[in-house]
Amino acid sequence: MIEVGLVGFGLAGRAFHAPVIRAVPGLHLAAILQRSGNEASEKYPDVRIVRDLGELLAIKDIQLIVIATPNDTHYPIARRCLEAGRDVVVDKPFATTLEEARSLVQIAKSTGRLLTVYQNRRYDGDFQAIRQLVSAGSLGRVVRFETSYDRYRPQLKPGAWRETQRPGSGILLDIAPHLIDHALVLFGLPEAVTGDVRIERENALADDAFDITFRYPAGLRAVLRSSILAAAPRPRFVLFGTQGSFVKQSFDPQENNLRHGNIPVGEAWGFEPEENWGVLTVPAGDSFAQRRIPPAPCDYRDYYSNVRDAILGRAAPAVTPDYALDVMRVLELARESSLKQRTIPW
Repeated sequence: MIEVGLVGFGLAGRAFHAPVIRAVPGLHLAAILQRSGNEASEKYPDVRIVRDLGELLAIKDIQLIVIATPNDTHYPIARRCLEAGRDVVVDKPFATTLEEARSLVQIAKSTGRLLTVYQNRRYDGDFQAIRQLVSAGSLGRVVRFETSYDRYRPQLKPGAWRETQRPGSGILLDIAPHLIDHALVLFGLPEAVTGDVRIERENALADDAFDITFRYPAGLRAVLRSSILAAAPRPRFVLFGTQGSFVKQSFDPQENNLRHGNIPVGEAWGFEPEENWGVLTVPAGDSFAQRRIPPAPCDYRDYYSNVRDAILGRAAPAVTPDYALDVMRVLELARESSLKQRTIPW
């Protein structure tokens, strides 16, 4: 049994880490660091609650520490945990800068500890179904991939750290790591990156929209998009290929379920009714044939199962430190491209 300590009990810790850790055999949520408030103790009365990182690190049995705190705290907390001889999972983004991320990777190598980033949306059932379609060649040669992660929140949230000018704020670091991960998993590193990172809402201080285009050989383009002013959200996924297309309108349900504390029993957490499945369209003589593609039977538990197996030496980590550095590099290229208003080669 691997003893786990969770740092942070805001939305990320409460919804996307604690319940997932608890659902994975071989992991035991031993302690939660919540600096103030009693939500963690009320939700998990059997888990030890601590108020500072020193108290958490003093629990010798804890081997894995999960960091689910504001973005600008990822680096100092992760560094301290690695130097204390703990394996570490950092919620995305890895850090606020590529320089910070490189420093953490070096510390992990020198201490011999596992270091990985929580790319949970890689385990959305609809995205895994897309991986299978692309791998099987069902679309032929893919020429366009679009992934959109939109919201509608026209009003600012006073005091919310994501909407301030502090390091790590803004939607680019909040949402883009998920979409970058999708593109890199499907197609690898791009030849060049074009970014448009901007503020769309009046009086906003942090970026709240972006469009990022990855340029690949043979005309392939991957387009990653997000806006907080999308009252009518765009399709979640769009793929065009030489032998067909695939369109998925709605989101994998895991995020919404976990936000509301709903954990399915006896099935993959990404289960969706058939009317929500993506649609594959292929030529059929003089017309087209369509069929719905079910989500793959996977969910966020698969991420933590891999972390468990990596710690036990049974598997390589799904999200390696070097891969996490590539994601950080893309984030910095996108921002550089936006500032300079030109495409930046990899």
